[in-house]
Amino acid sequence: MRPTWVEVDTGSIARNIERVRAAIPGRTQIMAVVKADGYGHGAVPVAIAALKSGATFLGVALVEEGIALRRAGIVAPILFMEALFPWQAPDLVRYGLTATVASYESADVLSESAALLGRKAKVHIKVDTGMGRLGLPPEAIPGLIRYVSGLPRLEIEGVFTHLACAESDPSMTRRQLGVFRDVIGSLAAAGYEIPIKHVANSAAALCVPEAAMDMVRIGGAMYGISPLGASPLGQGWQPALSFKTRVSYVKPVQAGATVSYGATYTAPAPQLIATLPVGYADGYSRQLSGRGEVLIGGVRCPVAGRVCMDQVMAALPPDADVEVGDEAVLIGAQGNEAIYAEDIARIMGTIGYEVVCAISKRVPRVYVSS
Repeated sequence: MRPTWVEVDTGSIARNIERVRAAIPGRTQIMAVVKADGYGHGAVPVAIAALKSGATFLGVALVEEGIALRRAGIVAPILFMEALFPWQAPDLVRYGLTATVASYESADVLSESAALLGRKAKVHIKVDTGMGRLGLPPEAIPGLIRYVSGLPRLEIEGVFTHLACAESDPSMTRRQLGVFRDVIGSLAAAGYEIPIKHVANSAAALCVPEAAMDMVRIGGAMYGISPLGASPLGQGWQPALSFKTRVSYVKPVQAGATVSYGATYTAPAPQLIATLPVGYADGYSRQLSGRGEVLIGGVRCPVAGRVCMDQVMAALPPDADVEVGDEAVLIGAQGNEAIYAEDIARIMGTIGYEVVCAISKRVPRVYVSS
């Protein structure tokens, strides 16, 4: 019933994965990262589309996210990529999620839960090569691998690290890759051959071919959102998400009239103001007050005044022929114009990922396939 919605094109997701596949070696697996409800796109539909398009692994940040995928009937391997708390271990094992192990303690609790449930748990060992977020330092990895290998209920399936600056600092990226290769070499020399070695995120998969290894972890690129900074990915990449609403009210105002909280917008001349039933509670940031634009009738219309919790106003051009019920686009294309997540990110001083992840759960998602 709501006149505000997000439209997700699963066909765009499929085509973006095809572009990634063309950029990496044929033997390299693709992990589709569907954490944060698929970057706001909807984890289950995105996961299904990604797996149909050649992804073989899924990545999540919450145990609950993995459980939701399992309950939706998805049987593909799912890597829980964060640190494990003891009380999460039973559900992680019960639902067949692959664990990230970055400490002896997490290996112990996982092994205990697997034993209690009569199952084996697959694990990926996390190496900190310079991100400074999660994982043991390189020199500690052989000892951890040796310890985990001795736990009968755990199977080491992978070892991985995360690149801190793949989109911006080639020298640091080379250093991290070198450190990770040294770790792999020392493990091989000790007789440990780990099946899946993975390093590359979206930025590295597109810009650092040697980082592909056995698997790449694709987030932003799969959704058509740039991992490379403030500019859209460019020709051939297709943003999968559009954020839309409908005009709920059209009001003529006189020169000097003010609009919205704080009276920060003053009409410079007689004009029309369109009210849209969407606001910061929906994820259209208050930072866009007086700075953002929306598309109405294929024309860019500036946001007039402050974004409210549930409504935003837009100043219409003098010759506008706009009626209640007309479509307005906050993110996406209309006519010959387009507003990208990256455009909004530049205004807000952030990245496109945050823009789409911030779209509220109260905004319904509608799925199409072009």
